[in-house]
Amino acid sequence: MAQNGHEGHEHDSGAHNGGGPGSIGNRLNWLRAGVLGANDGIVSVAGIVIGVAGATSDRSTILVSGLAGLVAGAFSMAGGEYTSVSTQRDTEASLVEAERRELDERPEDAEAELATSLQDRGLSEQTARDAARELSSRNPLRAHAVVEYGLDPEELTNPWQAALSSFLSFTCGALLPLLAITLLPEGIRVIGCAVAVIAALALTGFTSARLGGAPRAKAMVRVMAVGALTMLATYVIGSAFNVATG
Repeated sequence: MAQNGHEGHEHDSGAHNGGGPGSIGNRLNWLRAGVLGANDGIVSVAGIVIGVAGATSDRSTILVSGLAGLVAGAFSMAGGEYTSVSTQRDTEASLVEAERRELDERPEDAEAELATSLQDRGLSEQTARDAARELSSRNPLRAHAVVEYGLDPEELTNPWQAALSSFLSFTCGALLPLLAITLLPEGIRVIGCAVAVIAALALTGFTSARLGGAPRAKAMVRVMAVGALTMLATYVIGSAFNVATG
């Protein structure tokens, strides 16, 4: 039901995005994940309610189906996010603990590794050694973790925060098609919901592309096309069953 495929891309460690969990890049990743979660909610529940609307005009049936999809999708997104980010946090904690042991047992080797990491970032050999020595004299664990892995030992990824964010973003997105199809008059129910969904998807596509620095028009067309095809397919399937008319 919920589309969890984006999660693995949104929660890469800070080593890949240029900073730890508190960095601007990481906050943008969280925001983009929220936008994508809302997008999933819009498409998933729109597909359900329009499919059911194709089979019956009974408002209660459509509402219950949409609510079931909303609840199931929100919990699915939250559970998937919690599992994914918990694994990431375990990896981060393992890296920090390994660095802590190395600092306790082989501080000179650890300092040499830090100097090498700084050299790899463009510092000269002597400057890297001096910087590694100075960094190690203040907060060695944080210095090594940030430089070598992009991690702040005091700000590891929070799986509960990720789960709650996904739950709320999916729910917010899902409410739009659910409210549209249940509040609109029967004669314009399906088309009105479809228009609202396409407009909302255009906004999420624009926002995610802007946050990611991608071409905005292409992103908008992609998400709008996916939403339109989803609604068309479910409506056709629902209409084939036509289980009730009032």
